[in-house]
Amino acid sequence: MRIADQWKDYEILDTSGGEKLERWGGVTLIRPDPQIIWHTPKDHPAWRRANARYQRSSTGGGSWQNRSLEKDAWTIRYGGLTFKVSPTGFKHTGLFPEQAVNWDFMAQKIQNAARPVKVLNLFAYTGGATLACAAAGAAVCHVDASKGMVSWARENAALSGLGDAPIRWIVDDCKKFVEREIRRGNRYDGILMDPPSYGRGPGGEVWKLEEQIYGLLELTAQLLSDDALFFLLNSYTTGLPASVMAYLLGVTVGRGRSGRVWASEIGLPVTASGFALPCGSTAVWEQER
Repeated sequence: MRIADQWKDYEILDTSGGEKLERWGGVTLIRPDPQIIWHTPKDHPAWRRANARYQRSSTGGGSWQNRSLEKDAWTIRYGGLTFKVSPTGFKHTGLFPEQAVNWDFMAQKIQNAARPVKVLNLFAYTGGATLACAAAGAAVCHVDASKGMVSWARENAALSGLGDAPIRWIVDDCKKFVEREIRRGNRYDGILMDPPSYGRGPGGEVWKLEEQIYGLLELTAQLLSDDALFFLLNSYTTGLPASVMAYLLGVTVGRGRSGRVWASEIGLPVTASGFALPCGSTAVWEQER
């Protein structure tokens, strides 16, 4: 497992009983996590004085309870990047801190290339990877189907001093965008994607990761340049282990290309226990230099 252990403004303080106790800057939140199946004592005092707790509803969804937040949004930093954090109605906060290990990997590949690099970020959410790649010197194309998420990402770019960076902000269905880029003849030196497990497109199209990811990888691999650096696939789908993701990349992106394919879980350290909480998996094809 690769662990995102370089955070200063974020910390998992403790985990127990299906919940994680997190510090986001000066704010403490409690959020559910189905992987936390242990019931260790909740001795950390922040369990009792957290600023908000997300409570799932028996009828689906959920809401934030016991709120004592001074404001609905605030910022935290990772290195030179600044992100707006805001508890949403669907449990998320607008940031996945475990992804920092992938940000650092891609930034290093871009910096070591010592040449102009173009990166495509699909299902790009609020732009953590986009900003990391842009800060490392890449020109980035950021694509997400949600106009609200792209607006949030642009706000993060401005907060990070990257408002004028060479970033294309695209609100579009990712598959349709890839198909158009193929027809245009555009190519990228790095590609990353973090597709949802399940979703619906703007026209009601149903997306199921296990059924459609192979076809999307085959399609998107056509956008890699001849001198490409990396292709990164991330997933939070519980039924899709890292080894399966590596196989998928090997028979799509890696087919006919030199380089290597590898995969691992990614996670975050838990202060109270000293162990790491798994937070999804990443598979990578990378050109070795």
